[in-house]
Amino acid sequence: MNFPLVKLLKDGTVVELNYMHTQEQEVVRALLNTVIVEGKTYPQKQPLSQAEFAAYWLIQDAFVVKASVENATHSPQEILGAFYLKPNFPGRCSHICNAGFIVQPGSRGQGIGRFMGEAMLLIAASLGYEAVMFNLVFETNIPSITLWQSLGFEIIGRIPQAAKLDEEQVVDALIIYRALP
Repeated sequence: MNFPLVKLLKDGTVVELNYMHTQEQEVVRALLNTVIVEGKTYPQKQPLSQAEFAAYWLIQDAFVVKASVENATHSPQEILGAFYLKPNFPGRCSHICNAGFIVQPGSRGQGIGRFMGEAMLLIAASLGYEAVMFNLVFETNIPSITLWQSLGFEIIGRIPQAAKLDEEQVVDALIIYRALP
């Protein structure tokens, strides 16, 4: 694949998707920690240290979406979203990958998640993965569930009472799967 991948968002912003560089790791870790503190989509309860972030996010491939240099609506090269892509299981099952996605709170709803999801499917196939599986999509994460279903994923399982969210809300998690061409 040729990087960067470029997309025009709903708000007119031109964005670029590329591999994450070392100097971008702290910005992505801060964004992930923002999402973790929101307490609605990731299983972690506390912000991740640099070592915890590296062990979770950086063990295989990691990508960022940034505002293109020519943008006037965002600071040039501002990271608007990010995702990782890694084997979901070891060894004989490593042809099934897993991915995790985050988008800046102020940039949600502009198509960044869809852009990352579509790109992830192409990248995963190009890296030789044969399927994508998400292990814990909270049933309350409707934007994510809607996105994945629109991209051809199926709900293949449910984990009862998998997550204890804020205010003592307990929710199921879905296992979502898609074979790659």
